[in-house]
Amino acid sequence: MILTINEIPIIVKQLKNEKKKIVFTNGCFDILHAGHCKYLNEAKKLGDVLIVGLNTDNSVKRIKSNNNDRPINNESNRALVIDSLIAVDYVVFFDEDTPYNLIETIIPNILVKGSDYSVDNIIGADVVINNGGSVMTIDLLEGQSTTNIIEKIKQILKNEIK
Repeated sequence: MILTINEIPIIVKQLKNEKKKIVFTNGCFDILHAGHCKYLNEAKKLGDVLIVGLNTDNSVKRIKSNNNDRPINNESNRALVIDSLIAVDYVVFFDEDTPYNLIETIIPNILVKGSDYSVDNIIGADVVINNGGSVMTIDLLEGQSTTNIIEKIKQILKNEIK
């Protein structure tokens, strides 16, 4: 289910009243690939409910500033794709560069990021740990990234133009 930033506190309160273990992760999820699917499936296994914070288009443009072609897919389409995955229970947009405020709102039991992050560098880890939760990393599928996919497409197009 795709939620607004105003709806998420209501849902979270209900889930916590039901004693559900909430897992949170976030990302741009611009071009969905096998690495994303593996990652989200593994994240879901850590709890009862998986909430995905999704960067808005404006947020993606700011954090991927070295590439003005991003995002490839707009936020509505990205949310629809992520929401269609069995592992994902809720999708909520955030417009800031980081999900810190969203994490403060949700205070998940488990905060998850890919193994390309160290726990010390995960935004919001302090909020989760200070509230009795845990922070974990999940191994990524090697060679799977949106940037790699985009570069491969660019190379194919370059070769066709020659």
